[in-house]
Amino acid sequence: MKTKALTGAEAAAEAMRQIEPDVVPMYPITPQTQIVEVYSQFVADGLVDSEAVRCESEHSVMSVAIGASTAGARVMTATSAQGLAYMFEPLFIVPALRLPIVMNLVNRALSGPINIHCDHSDGMAVRDSGWITFYCEDAQEVYEHNLMALRIAEHPDVQLPVMVCQDGFITSHSLVNVDILDDKIVKDFIGKRKPAFDFLDTKNPISVGALDFYDYFFEHKKQEFDAMEASREVIKEIYEEFSKISGKDYDFIEKYQTEDAEHIIVAMSSACGMLKNAVDELRKKGKKVGLLKIVLFRPFPESEIAQALNNAKSVIILERMSGFGAYSPLYNEISAALFHYPKKPKMVNYVFGLGGRNFGMSDALALYSELEKIDGEFLDEHNKLRYWGVRE
Repeated sequence: MKTKALTGAEAAAEAMRQIEPDVVPMYPITPQTQIVEVYSQFVADGLVDSEAVRCESEHSVMSVAIGASTAGARVMTATSAQGLAYMFEPLFIVPALRLPIVMNLVNRALSGPINIHCDHSDGMAVRDSGWITFYCEDAQEVYEHNLMALRIAEHPDVQLPVMVCQDGFITSHSLVNVDILDDKIVKDFIGKRKPAFDFLDTKNPISVGALDFYDYFFEHKKQEFDAMEASREVIKEIYEEFSKISGKDYDFIEKYQTEDAEHIIVAMSSACGMLKNAVDELRKKGKKVGLLKIVLFRPFPESEIAQALNNAKSVIILERMSGFGAYSPLYNEISAALFHYPKKPKMVNYVFGLGGRNFGMSDALALYSELEKIDGEFLDEHNKLRYWGVRE
């Protein structure tokens, strides 16, 4: 193992270099561009034997990915925001065809107004598209989850696509030290793809993209549902296998000093680093606070989250995404997870950081102060959804 100074985007490209997918369809879009730019250089330098396909749009990117994967190729790609929106149509086809494509999503606000900075509106817009989805705190997690994502996607009990998400600019363009495994160890871990079917196998012809009316459509969607559920155990298996070569423990969620915590913030991605620092500072002052970090968003780790929050007095669900006419997606999911528990914490949904609005240490500390106030408040539909850091 060696340590390299890499951005989150470079960490994704480095993982892709070690995996060496057969086909990498690509189209540049800020802040994802660095991933395909770096990988294109790997191809140009002869470091990988991948077919880099420079497409005319993101819709074409996913269409090429589908065609290549259907033909038995190992496929990886990347996008952000409007690019993800542009590939919306073929995006849903991928899990329906059970294609194990891995895509890095560098989270960026969906326009409009036009914005190139981070929030989670792009990823949340496709949360029910059938893609397994991870949200990474830092470049290290980006690197590691790219390697694990491929094994998860290609597992015979899963055969579903995977998104590995990181925060635009905050993670994708921040230079940090990343522990990189030896190439041979990665190659041995990844292995060769064994496709469930091969469109080019003329001895065993298959139909792809056939019309599927009410006579079979429901059954085929049920197979997707079952595969997503099956992925829970597969992810655990891959986590355990990967921990043996990395020396690290992995889980669907990360419980940071939550065991005895009375007040907990739930968050995803880069904000968790700042929140951990706040927890450490407040713990020194005797405050019983903690952080619950969500790593796996689809399939949603309902029981794990419910058990982690069940004994807290008050909880803030902090999300870089605002529902219009509703709470944010993460708040809704966690509310449903806790519904059947007789004892529930008081919960408030805080929307923050939209369009890249800064979130610093003072914000993190102030939010934990808000948690103590929530404990004594009466909560109804008028005060459970709040906005942090917005100018009124």
